[in-house]
Amino acid sequence: MESPGQFSAEINIDGLDIRDWGVTGAEMETAYDRFEALCGISGKAGNLAGKIQEGGNPFEDPRARDYPTPPMRMTKAPTVFAEAAKSLGLHPFPCPSGNLSEPYVNPLGVAMGQCTYCGFCERFGCANYSKASPQTTILPVLMKKPNFEVRTDSEVLHVDLDPSKSHARGVTYVDTSGETWFQPADLVLLCAYGLHNVRLMMLSGIGKIYDPATNLGNVGRNYCYQTNAGVSVFFDEATFNPFIAAGALGQTVDDYNGDAFDHSALDFVGGAGINCVPTNGRPIGYRPVPPGTPRWGSAWKKAVAKNYTNTLGFSSQGSSYAVRGNHLDLDPTYTDRFGRPLMRMTFDFPDNDIRMSNFVSDRMEEIAAKMGGRQAVSNRRKKGWDATVYQSTHNTGGAIMGLDPKETAVNPYLQSWDVPNVFVVGASAFPQNAGKNPTGTVGALAFRAADAIRRQYLANPGKPLVTA
Repeated sequence: MESPGQFSAEINIDGLDIRDWGVTGAEMETAYDRFEALCGISGKAGNLAGKIQEGGNPFEDPRARDYPTPPMRMTKAPTVFAEAAKSLGLHPFPCPSGNLSEPYVNPLGVAMGQCTYCGFCERFGCANYSKASPQTTILPVLMKKPNFEVRTDSEVLHVDLDPSKSHARGVTYVDTSGETWFQPADLVLLCAYGLHNVRLMMLSGIGKIYDPATNLGNVGRNYCYQTNAGVSVFFDEATFNPFIAAGALGQTVDDYNGDAFDHSALDFVGGAGINCVPTNGRPIGYRPVPPGTPRWGSAWKKAVAKNYTNTLGFSSQGSSYAVRGNHLDLDPTYTDRFGRPLMRMTFDFPDNDIRMSNFVSDRMEEIAAKMGGRQAVSNRRKKGWDATVYQSTHNTGGAIMGLDPKETAVNPYLQSWDVPNVFVVGASAFPQNAGKNPTGTVGALAFRAADAIRRQYLANPGKPLVTA
């Protein structure tokens, strides 16, 4: 379990705009626990009620109970990585996983199967019900409820507001025939992935679009990404069998993540988890070869065959902090098929985050040196974001949560400051991105928002849950 806020006040380093979330890790613990139980997360607790547990993450926030299912059984690559990390005095632990280590029935009564390590789950569906996702954890229950309806192959064009622009009347959507419909609603939840949440708010006139020139506006600001780097270690003989894999099977080191280490002599804030998580060995997509290998031909084929089972890769998943220039807005030129402006993203890695990533890359090279491979190749993060190379889909921010309605789009319950019967659920709420996957925090925030709607909002519909 990660704490959503690493800092309790605003910090400005090299123009960083680091903000308080408006909620603490302790306040979120129950919501994290409920989300983990829903998904059957496999893992090992490192901090139970303040007592550090051997084999878990000693840097995590206190939790009330262990993960619902035990850690996944490790394959060779993460085992070698963990041994090297331990030899340097680090604290590797099993990566918490939405792949189930054993059969499990979640609190809603949905039965899920044990992961078979097929090596396909992070890009494909799971016929074994071993991967936690909406269709395996909650939709089977919802589909049986008489008051639940799914309208597939439809797209919401915008949220309809009343003349005061402070109350949502419903949404307008289009179906596959091209026919447009108005769906009235007393309560609207935007759950359309972080980036599209922000775009729908802008298209609907919910909040004021952020202007980096004036630093005014509450929708589109604090767009953050993730600052990743990697190391590949090539061995003469190792036989890692990369095709025996899963989406989150592996070992993690958090000694250099968040505030787990002393920053007093360093020139950056933030940090990164170091992860050895072999997700697949699919032959078209997985072709590790060392530098200098020809790009095609018989020599390339020979290198692919030699290194396919004899390469170990691991990476850093680094924090990403907001700066004034990184933001989202509506494109002034390009539109979609309905004539709506497309989302425009303006982003580059802040200098702070590059320095952080290089520091962690130095630490990863130390781990690689302990493995005894033939050659270690480091892929460091550089200035200049490149959209042509896949790095991560962990986009965050743009409709951030907090306690200041002038500079945040939603309050700590994810309720819009400007249109109180609209809630915006997703990683769009993150004021900055930690060195962790966003999914656990997104799920926990969703549980917390749902509880607030049921227990507080419905008693006084249309009223703010937080007074600025």
